[in-house]
Amino acid sequence: MSNINIAIDGPAGAGKSTIAKMVSAKLGFIYVDTGALYRTVALYITENNIADEDIEKSLPSADVSLGFADGAQRVFLGDRDVSDLIRTPEISMAASRTSAIPAVRAYLFETQQKIARENNIIMDGRDIGTVVLPNADVKIFLTASAEERANRRYKELAEKPDCPTYQEILDDIIKRDYQDMHREIAPLKQAEDAVLVDTTNLDLEGSANEIIRIIKEKTNVQCD
Repeated sequence: MSNINIAIDGPAGAGKSTIAKMVSAKLGFIYVDTGALYRTVALYITENNIADEDIEKSLPSADVSLGFADGAQRVFLGDRDVSDLIRTPEISMAASRTSAIPAVRAYLFETQQKIARENNIIMDGRDIGTVVLPNADVKIFLTASAEERANRRYKELAEKPDCPTYQEILDDIIKRDYQDMHREIAPLKQAEDAVLVDTTNLDLEGSANEIIRIIKEKTNVQCD
């Protein structure tokens, strides 16, 4: 029996990573956060002050890889675990820019497909159902209103001393959406055969349950 691949796409702040992790745990699948790979490349470029014209030739030295512990993904730059370092607003914006560079996408493309060939996976990102896994068994486009995504992010950051304002977060999300949808290479869009799941009025558990319902409807997968 071939491995089952689930593709989840959607805009920044829609909860893709959190929800995909919940679903993968319930189904016993490996979760692959492709955004973390792009963020890691962005961190590498930022830390090393690499100019745009030098990015392609520098990528072989980046040494980006994934590790898994108890089904959870960790991302490495060389032998350094950078899973937390890549979650800053600076790296988020840098990742949106670098992910539009063809050489970066080509560099990470085979890594993503190899993982999918070898495992039952849930992979989330911006172009999984349209580009990376066009033959995925189930494709989901996960979204929520920009206002709700900003509200969730604000609540998540509220306890931090340098928390941006709600308006700053909303402006950043709107800017990120525009960048992702208008980039020339693999822009963010819903695949024709993807199921739209709007989580504006759903909590995390409700969102995860809806996605599991869709997966079970389209495959023979059962929860652990």
